[in-house]
Formats: sequence, structure tokens, C-alpha cells
Amino acid sequence: MKITRIETFSSEFVGFTRITDATGATGWGQVSTYHSDITAQVLHRQVAPWTLGREIDDLDDHLNYIQEREHKFPGSYVCRAMGGLETAVWDLRGKAADKPVAALLGGSPGKVRAYASSMKRDITPKDEAERFRRLRGEYGFDAFKFRLGAEVGRGKDEWEGRTEEIIPTIGNAFKNEEVALLADANSCYSPAQAIEYGHMLVDNGVSHFEEPCPYWELEQTREVTAALADLDIDVTGGEQDCQIPIWKRMIDMRAVDIVQPDVMYMGGMGRTMQVARMAAAAGLPVTPHCANLSMVTLFTMHLLRAIPNAGKYLEFSIEGADYYPWQQDLFVTDPYTITDGQAEVTDAPGWGVEINPEWLAKSTYQVSEVE
Repeated sequence: MKITRIETFSSEFVGFTRITDATGATGWGQVSTYHSDITAQVLHRQVAPWTLGREIDDLDDHLNYIQEREHKFPGSYVCRAMGGLETAVWDLRGKAADKPVAALLGGSPGKVRAYASSMKRDITPKDEAERFRRLRGEYGFDAFKFRLGAEVGRGKDEWEGRTEEIIPTIGNAFKNEEVALLADANSCYSPAQAIEYGHMLVDNGVSHFEEPCPYWELEQTREVTAALADLDIDVTGGEQDCQIPIWKRMIDMRAVDIVQPDVMYMGGMGRTMQVARMAAAAGLPVTPHCANLSMVTLFTMHLLRAIPNAGKYLEFSIEGADYYPWQQDLFVTDPYTITDGQAEVTDAPGWGVEINPEWLAKSTYQVSEVE
């Protein structure tokens, strides 16, 4: 395959990509959300020059080649930009084969259990519990995630006493029900604090404790994982990490019980599948991070339908226009319908989604192509 044109359509918050190959076939993908306009520039400056006109037989190897050429820039932006290229290639391949991406990855279309993921820390525990109860009734969710502490909060709470209140409030809201409860600390705590709250979570029926310590401090997270190992709770993490050697170290040292790569932060499906394979070899499940309703949740749905060590559920953001105004009206037809607590990967070719032309018309457009 030779790619002759790479186009980006971006805003500050989200950026879509379209590739065209030498036959004229096209595919749609997405760079990672947040500062997506900057990521689009990185794509044209640091990914496109190593891609356009080059024969690509092995997509994973091609991404390695890009990173080698850009070895002075090993950080997140290049990975976020590569994801825009890589996910568009999968869409092109799926359309050519008349198959959904999940099938190309060795899986199949079908349903995926979802958990209702709250992004809010400015909500009271009582209101959060009521919101969860309403969503259970309306959409059949049987798993819910709430937020602890302050994001990268240096041990502080969003407001004094919130964490001590929300843990039992959510636990009591679903007492004696077949419901999974998850909590996310977003890198807030020291190991001692995290261990203390871990015991409180267990006492209130919470079975998933996400990113308890600063994510870059793997030894701190491992300390928490070890301390809670005999309890009915999984310590999880990895959403921020994009470098394969860090993932290898995280898995080898058993820093977490469940790994949570983000397809967009990682640089696409192939690199995320590589993490999934490493986790499978270590006997660890994969519950990816996908915290908004851009294409990242769709990518993750296809991934979970294809990997043998898929975790129990798909992260599914429950935030609307008040929290994510930028994720409105992205698609012609909404690919995110929850029925009985489940999302569904359809049998439509590629990603099975059409970007809204009206949104594209308002975006910032850039193109790189073979001269």
C-alpha cells in the first residue's frame, strides 16, 4: 500500500484524518483528543514525510520506522499523531475487505458490556448516586465508575470530605444488587493514602481502583497493588503510557492487576494490540481507557471484540454537552447506542461511521500529499 494524501480536519479538542492510497481508496481515522490542532501539525510535520509514497507492507513496522526517524521526539504527541494515520489505514482496509475492523483483527461484530463512566468531581455524592440509579433504569447499565480525590491532586480532595462521603454513598446506592462499582483516583494519592482508601473501597463493594498514585511512579502503584492483593479489588492503570518499554516494565513488575491502554494515546490499534499480547502472556486482562465519545470509544469497542484477554467491560462516558460540548454532532448517525447496558459493534465495513460534513466544514483543514 502506498499513501498519497493525508488530510486532517481539526479543532482544539478533536481531529479527524482521511488518507488516500495510490488506488484512490480512502479511510477515516482520528488523532487523539485534546490539543488536536497541535497534534494535526505534528502529523503533517513528523509523520507524513516518512509515510507519503512509501510502500507499507507491515503497518506496525512502519510506525516503528516513524519513531526511529523521529527518535529525538519520543513523547506523546508523535504517538497521538501516528494514531491518526494508523486508524485511518484500518478503516481503508475494512472497506476494501467489506468487513468491520474487529473482524480484520480476528474478532467479530457484536455486543460489548459497558460501564457508565462519570468524569465529574464537581458533583455531590448524593447527585452522583441518583444519576447512576437513573442511568441504570434508562439504559440498563450494571457497572459504574466514580471519581476520588482531585486529579493529580497531591493527596488533596476536590473538597474536604468528598471522598469519605462518596465511597459509602455509591456503595449503599447499589447494596445487595448485581452491580460492579469502579473508582478512579487519577494519580491523586501517596501509597499510604491509596492503601487506606483501597480498604474503604473494598468495605463498600468497589472492585476496581484506577490509577491510585502518580502514574509515572510505577513502584508506588506496585506498592498499592501488593498491599491490596488479598482483597477483592483490582488495582488498574496505564492510560497515560504510550511507550512499549514502559508497558513491558509495568507488566513485568506486576504494577497493576489490569492494564488500561488508550488506543489514541498509544498510537493506534496495532500498538495497543501489542500491549494486549504482553498482558495476555502475563495473565492480565485489558480494560482500555476511552473517556469521551469521539472515535476512541468506537476503536475500543472493536478492540474488545478481538482480543482474547478483554476485560469485563467498555468504558463509556456518561457526560453530555455540559461537560463535553465539543463532542456534539461529530457523526451523521450516532454509533453509541446503549441497550441493556451494552454497546454494539455492527457489521458495517471499517469503523462503520460517517463524520458529519457540517462539522468538517467548520474545522481547520490541512493536507500533505505526494508531489
